[in-house]
Amino acid sequence: MNVVTAWLLRKYERWKQDTLSQSDFRPSVSILKLSLMAVFVGIAAAFVAYVLYRMIGLVTNLAFRQVFSFDFVAPGAHATVWAILLAPLVGGLLVGLMARYGSDRIRGHGIPEALEAILFRRSKMMAKVAILKPLSAAIAIGTGGPFGAEGPIIMTGGAVGSLFGQMFYLTSMERRTLLVAGACAGMAATFGTPIAATLLAVELLLFELRPRSTIPVAIACFVADALRMWLLGPGALFPLAVSFEISLPSFGLAAVCGFLAGLLATALTALVYRAEDAFHKLPVHWMWWPLIGAVAVSIGGVLEPQALGVGYEVIDRLLTGQLAGMAILVFMLVKSVMWVIYLGSGTSGGVLAPLLSLGAGLGGLEAMVFPGPDPLLWPLLSMGAMLAGVMRLPFTSILFALELTHNASALPVLLVSCTTAYGVSVFLMKRSILTEKIARRGLDIFREYTVDRLEHIPVREVMTTAMITVPGELSVRELSERYFGPDQQYRAFPVVDADGGLLNVVNRQDVQRWLREDPAGSARLADVVGKEPVVALPDESCQSVAVRAAVERLDRIPVVGPDRRTLLGMVTRYDLLKPYTHYHDEEKVRERFFRNGKIAADGDKTD
Repeated sequence: MNVVTAWLLRKYERWKQDTLSQSDFRPSVSILKLSLMAVFVGIAAAFVAYVLYRMIGLVTNLAFRQVFSFDFVAPGAHATVWAILLAPLVGGLLVGLMARYGSDRIRGHGIPEALEAILFRRSKMMAKVAILKPLSAAIAIGTGGPFGAEGPIIMTGGAVGSLFGQMFYLTSMERRTLLVAGACAGMAATFGTPIAATLLAVELLLFELRPRSTIPVAIACFVADALRMWLLGPGALFPLAVSFEISLPSFGLAAVCGFLAGLLATALTALVYRAEDAFHKLPVHWMWWPLIGAVAVSIGGVLEPQALGVGYEVIDRLLTGQLAGMAILVFMLVKSVMWVIYLGSGTSGGVLAPLLSLGAGLGGLEAMVFPGPDPLLWPLLSMGAMLAGVMRLPFTSILFALELTHNASALPVLLVSCTTAYGVSVFLMKRSILTEKIARRGLDIFREYTVDRLEHIPVREVMTTAMITVPGELSVRELSERYFGPDQQYRAFPVVDADGGLLNVVNRQDVQRWLREDPAGSARLADVVGKEPVVALPDESCQSVAVRAAVERLDRIPVVGPDRRTLLGMVTRYDLLKPYTHYHDEEKVRERFFRNGKIAADGDKTD
C-alpha cells in the first residue's frame, strides 16, 4: 500500500510540474479538503452569531428592563433614567475585569486582532478568546455600548476557524483560510450578506486572490447565510422597497456625497485614536478605562436614548426617511461622542453598525439639501460611502449596502460615492481604523496587492547557460588547484559524470571542508559530492526556485531537464531578481508614443 501511495504522489507531483506550471492558477487537492472543512466552520459561525445575538438580548433586557428575555430590543426604549446611567458603568467595569484577568485580546472591535493573528501569529488564536470575546461584547453592547455585534462575531468566528484548523495537520496558509472563513461567515450570519462577506476576505483578510482560499471562504459564507434564515429569520436586514431613478446630476451629487463621507470618516478615525491616546495618559490601570469611557455612554444615553446599543432600528428609520432635521443631528453628535470615547477606552464592540448609522444620518441631512425626486437615495449612498472611507473596502461596501437593503437600483451611484470616499480616505489618512491599532503595536501592514513577477516568469528565461562543468572523476586536490585558485571564474561549479549527467554542485566551502577531512585530497568528486542535488526545472517559476534557494541556503541552483540529470543551466540569486527590472521600467520610466519621447527614472529626457 505504501508503494502504491508513494507512486501516486510522485505521479501527482510530476503532473503538477508538467501541467500546472504555466496555467492561470495552481489548484491543489487541499482546496477540496478546506472546502469540506469550511462547511463545518460556516455552521459554527452561524451558531456563534445566533448565540451572541441572544446574549445581547438577554443582557439588554436584564440591564434596562429587569426582565429575563432573549428578545433583541432597543436599550433606551422604556428604560428608566437610573438604568441608563448605571447599566453602561456596570458593563464597562465587567469588560475591564474580563480583559485584565481573562485575556487582553478581547479589547477592541475584533478585526485588527484577526488581522494580527493572520499576519503575525501564524493564524493561531486562543480558545479562551473564542469564549471571552462574545461574552464581553454581549455585556458591553447589552449595557448600552454604541457598537455592533459584527466585530466580536468576526473575531469569534475567526477563532473558531483557527481552533478547528489547529485540530488537523495544516499549513499556516490553510489555517489562515479557515480563520478567514470563520470570520467572514460570522459577518454573513450577522447581516445576511454572504457576497459582501466574501469580498471582505478578498479586500482585507486573505492578502491573496487564489482559488485555494476564496472557494472555502465563499462556501463558509453561504452556509452561514443559509442557516441565518433559519436561526435569525429571512429577508434583508434593512429592506428598502424603492426604485431609484438615476439621472446625470445624481452622479455628481453622489461624488459630493462620497467626498463628505470621506471627510467624516477621516475625522472620526482620527478622533478614535485621539481618545485612545488620551486614555493612555491617565494615571490608572487600563482595566479601569472601559468604566471611565462608559461615563460618556451614560450621559449620552440620557440625552439621546436612541444612540444606545446596536441601533438597527434607528438605521432602518434613517434609511426610510422617518428621522429628519434636528433629530438626525442630535443623534449623530451623541452617537459619535459615545462611540469615539467608549471605543477609545479599549472596550469590546464592533464598528460596522455605528458607521452604518452615522453614514445614514449624514445622508439624511444631505437629503434636506440635495435636489431630486429620491430623498431616500442619499442615506443609502452615505451609508456605503462611510464604510468605504473608514474601512477602505470600496467593493465590499458597495455589495454590503446592496445586500443589506436588497435594492440594486442604486448600484451605479453607489460605485461613485464609495469610490470617492475611498479616495478621500486614502489621501487624507495614513492608515485605516483597522490597521492603525496594529501599527501602534510596532507591526506594519501593506495592503496594496500586485502580481509577483517572480511567480509568473519561468526559470528558463533568466538562467545562465554558459557554464563550466567539472568532471566527477577529478580529485578534490585537482579541483582545488584548477578551479578554486587565484583565477577562479565562478563561485560554484556543477559536477557531472562521464555521460554529462548532473551529480551535484560544488563551492569553495565544500572544498575546504573536504581538505580538512582529508589533507591529501585524493578522494574523487563523484564519491563525495552526494547524489541528491537541489535542482530546478526550466518551467518552474522564479518564485518557487527563490523559495527553495532561501530554504536550502543556496546561492545558485542547477536547472535540469525532465529526467533531472541533463544539465541545462544555472540560476543564481541575481538571476532570480532580473524580473524586477521590468517592474522598474513599468513604474519609473514615462513614455509617450507621439514624437517618441521618454523620461527615465532619474528625470533625464531622451528622444
